[in-house]
Amino acid sequence: MKRLIICAICVICMGLQAQAQKFALVDMEYILKNIPAYERANEQLNQVSKKWQAEVDALTTEAQTLYKNYQNEVVFLSQEQKKTKQDAIVAKEKEAADLKKKYFGPDGELFKKRTALMTPIQDEIYNAVKDIAELRGYQLILDRASDTGIIFGSPKIDISSEVLRKLGYSN
Repeated sequence: MKRLIICAICVICMGLQAQAQKFALVDMEYILKNIPAYERANEQLNQVSKKWQAEVDALTTEAQTLYKNYQNEVVFLSQEQKKTKQDAIVAKEKEAADLKKKYFGPDGELFKKRTALMTPIQDEIYNAVKDIAELRGYQLILDRASDTGIIFGSPKIDISSEVLRKLGYSN
């Protein structure tokens, strides 16, 4: 009798563990492409990036011009004049490098602007995905667009369109 009860408990425990886990896929590229705010933010980032790159390029061109002029005049200059011109060239190159780092460095203005513009959109998508996962009982949702090694994903488990509907965008 003891064995029968133990076997019954084991069967019930294995039955609970054998429940299928539910998975879903989302395609973040598809979702982001269908969110107008994301497209506007991307366009704004591209415009700012081009403007800042033009500023950096202008300083770099000035440094190159100073260097070319220096090369043309070097034979006519005194040691003191050479030193002054060399210092001016180095200063202009440093100014260009510093500006590039300020705008495009790891903690630069472009990174800060991208974070400010994209984080609210990403948070909104995350919350929609999380709500759907909790509602439907998904244990795992993978991004089809990332390089995670998904070879095939059935369209039946792709919830990208549902995420867009939850966010208020029709597809």
